Amino acid sequence: MTQTDRAHTFADLHQPGSPLVLYNCWDAGSASAIAKAGAPALATGSWSVAAAQGYADGQALPLDVLLQIAARITATSSVPVSLDFEGGYATAPQELRTNIARVIDAGIVGINFEDRVVAGDGLHSVADQSARITAIRAEAEAQAIPLFINARTDLFLQSDPSDHGTYVDDAITRGQAYTQAGASGFFIPGLTNPEMIQTICEAISLPVNVMCLDVTADLGPLAAQGVSRISFGPAPYRTAMKALTDQASRHYS
Repeated sequence: MTQTDRAHTFADLHQPGSPLVLYNCWDAGSASAIAKAGAPALATGSWSVAAAQGYADGQALPLDVLLQIAARITATSSVPVSLDFEGGYATAPQELRTNIARVIDAGIVGINFEDRVVAGDGLHSVADQSARITAIRAEAEAQAIPLFINARTDLFLQSDPSDHGTYVDDAITRGQAYTQAGASGFFIPGLTNPEMIQTICEAISLPVNVMCLDVTADLGPLAAQGVSRISFGPAPYRTAMKALTDQASRHYS
């Protein structure tokens, strides 16, 4: 299967009501373990990838190291792989294009791309983030790869859950703008309210991605809201590391 084939396969896995479930990995070993469980696709989580290398989240992990990890995952996996690319390790559109070319060269067929200002405050404006997405799409087209751009808004992660209702309209505005800019999906991590999730799913034409931090959760209710993708973020890494600590502690207690 070519990289283009994998990209198309990955996009096709996003189905409203029957969502793609991504149990996020952090290196080639964890990717292999998740693939053996039957995963039809793989996705990294930035927090987990960074933590596994001893770095904080927020692009503290050097780009070269991230791309080396990505390349090892794609080289050892037979299923499509999406990379959590945070803010793209750049602000200017042309710099983003350079970085995206390297991501594609690593065999990746999808990215998460967030609108928060990494190492700064708040979110990029709708216009600025739309321009950044447009630049990424332009580079993907230049590389002849239908890259799945999962446009993430941090409106909900950066706000108190009790205030989430006040951000739904803003999220819809961003989702619609990102659609026009060339995004493939819309990611709303932090939002857990079923009615609000359904409202966004109904207002946005793109597949909607939500995050679940409970690795034992019944995903049926989320699927019923119309989401097309459910990912677990840092939860798999945290669960795996806790199990490792618990097992090791038997030998040191």
